[in-house]
Amino acid sequence: MSLPPRGDTFHVYDTTLRDGAQQEGLNLSVNDKLTIARHLDDLGVGFIEGGWPGSNPKDTEFFARARKELVLKNSTLTAFGSTRRPGVVAADDPLIAALRDSGASVVTLVAKSHDRHVDLALKTSLDENLAMVRDSVSHLRAEGQRVFLDAEHFFDGYRANRSYALEVIRVAAEAGADVIALCDTNGGMLPDELAEIVHEVLGSSNARLGIHCHNDTGCAVANSLAAIKAGATHVQGTLNGYGERTGNADLISIVANLELKRHQKVLPEGALRESFRIAHAVAEVTNVTPTARQPYVGLSAFAHKAGLHASAIKVDPALYQHEVPSSVGNDMRMLVSEMAGRASVELKSAELGIDLSANREAVGRVVDRVKELESQGWTF
Repeated sequence: MSLPPRGDTFHVYDTTLRDGAQQEGLNLSVNDKLTIARHLDDLGVGFIEGGWPGSNPKDTEFFARARKELVLKNSTLTAFGSTRRPGVVAADDPLIAALRDSGASVVTLVAKSHDRHVDLALKTSLDENLAMVRDSVSHLRAEGQRVFLDAEHFFDGYRANRSYALEVIRVAAEAGADVIALCDTNGGMLPDELAEIVHEVLGSSNARLGIHCHNDTGCAVANSLAAIKAGATHVQGTLNGYGERTGNADLISIVANLELKRHQKVLPEGALRESFRIAHAVAEVTNVTPTARQPYVGLSAFAHKAGLHASAIKVDPALYQHEVPSSVGNDMRMLVSEMAGRASVELKSAELGIDLSANREAVGRVVDRVKELESQGWTF
């Protein structure tokens, strides 16, 4: 079904098929999930979280079909689930059994790391929650599966009860979890606060840390990058920022920033140039209209309207573009409007295969006509 990950020094972990599918109005069939998984593999992410086997028939069917139909060249399929229920042993918990039987070589367990959630949501004791983490991780490890742990509500929990949140990490790591992903589940953190906590946790623990951010403050990508800068070596996100409420961290923005801005190779060679194609191909499957202003891969990401900008771009596109559009498979687009000048029309005509550079009179007529029509309410 899959090969081992390309490398293990840094993880790019996609959760489009699970966390992304929680977006309002987004509903994926099993065929949709298989198709998206193949696109994600083309992008070269290290891990694809396929869903929660045992929690619903669709995800159970997905993993059964993935065993036979999904051939991955870059990615490893991951099953998601929760730690065992209070008061039972992991070996007897049917949802743990579904993870064990999923065929996935990697399991990601979600665990409570906020004491208030343990009390109010799990309705159990803090010690029992730790036992649930220890038992679930060690059982799946003994069954031969690699285990990651999502420490849910970690940042809120850390601020409320630092020692308990750290104890959850310690227990998970000692039980055999390879990575503990710190989750900003409510999406309320800001980059400086989050980076400081990641730095403190790394100073208090030998565990390998990951980051999982939601976008409720509009900071999911920035928070993810801040965590990586602070020492996290595993990052989770979704394609196109899909997810509940305001969405998850947009994985393409994260990897593009890492590769193009920080010069940190996290995808296979050349894969980043497939970003535009894959982002839009997945949007076709999800039937969620892509955001034109999405960084890097939006249709407007490298579109220029102002005449002043066009004049500069005629000389050097880098004067008004932070990256070469082709680095992510996108294109520069020139827009003609009432804000346009001669340079806009010349560049647009060249884009359409018409050379007007030597015909100033024709360019002037086009500019005047566009401005006249836009004043009447037309848009080009």
